[in-house]
Amino acid sequence: MLKKISLLILILSTNVLFGNKPQEHTDNSSHNTEVKEEKYDPVPVIMHHISDAHEWHFWGEGESSVTLPLPVILWTEKGLVTFMSSKFHHDDEGKHLVTVNDQNFVRVHGKIYEANATADEHGSYVSHDAEGHVSAVKPFDISITKNVAAMLFAMVLLLIIFIKMARQYKTNGGIPKKFAGWMEPMVVFVRDDIAKENIGEKKYRRFVPFLLTIFFFIWLLNLLGLIPGFANVTGNIALTMVLAAITLIVVNVNGNKNYWKHIFWPPVPLWLKPMMIPVEIIGILTKPFALMIRLFANIAAGHIVILSLVSLIFVAGTVWVAPGALALVLFISVLELLVAILQAYIFTLLTALFIGMAVDESH
Repeated sequence: MLKKISLLILILSTNVLFGNKPQEHTDNSSHNTEVKEEKYDPVPVIMHHISDAHEWHFWGEGESSVTLPLPVILWTEKGLVTFMSSKFHHDDEGKHLVTVNDQNFVRVHGKIYEANATADEHGSYVSHDAEGHVSAVKPFDISITKNVAAMLFAMVLLLIIFIKMARQYKTNGGIPKKFAGWMEPMVVFVRDDIAKENIGEKKYRRFVPFLLTIFFFIWLLNLLGLIPGFANVTGNIALTMVLAAITLIVVNVNGNKNYWKHIFWPPVPLWLKPMMIPVEIIGILTKPFALMIRLFANIAAGHIVILSLVSLIFVAGTVWVAPGALALVLFISVLELLVAILQAYIFTLLTALFIGMAVDESH
């Protein structure tokens, strides 16, 4: 909820200080000046807040914005190149040249390209094709972006939480107290109601650490994403794709002969086998694909809906829309707290279910 209020303040200040302003047009025949107001476009603001970036932006626009520069790490034909993102000076149109180790780089719409030494007549250091797309060479970008930094922060925070919890168990003789007492029900829930219930009592124990990591990692990132100024990590399809790929590997590496027999020789009549075998093979990929899309879509949609509701005030151009829009914003904000843990639970539950199907013995 605090995030949405802060976003409202951000959009208000951005629109007033740096937003679209009226333009004056002079009629040469009558020499009369008339003012034409530009319509507010909410898309750039929304995409800016849900997208990844090479710096951590807090508030403000342009040179007056408050940002945390992050390391830019590029691999080019000449080798590894590193520098801080502050060298771009907030430029995202390819008009500010960065020279490092005799190599030139510019940033266009969040992507870094190798640049020419001199600018063209439009002030751009990269060439464009007929459709307006950048035609310059793009180096392999392995930078510490905002989402990567947020994941590293969440990882450190999880280590602190669970190391502290383990120490409290050790010092209190295995009896949970204080912080450990608050965390234990969540750990037991994942262990008993998710892992044991779906994998089976005989084989669930070795998968509990993996399931606990997934559950708390996703839940923590979802909650941190509600804090003003934090990154929209789980609303980025790249992260959900990696999590789904890890699940795919864990499931298929631990699949037993009964699992693979069910895929390549399903228990159906012989005439149906040629049809079912491709379906089962495709199912290997569709299961993690569903995990990837579900988490990404739900988290990203929540942020987009909130920002869209706030943008209604500026699209309508009147403050009378504000009470209704803000009421809906507060409702969706509270709902996102439920979505944060619900999506972590669903991802972990389905992962445990897929593992259970892979290690289940034939009956």
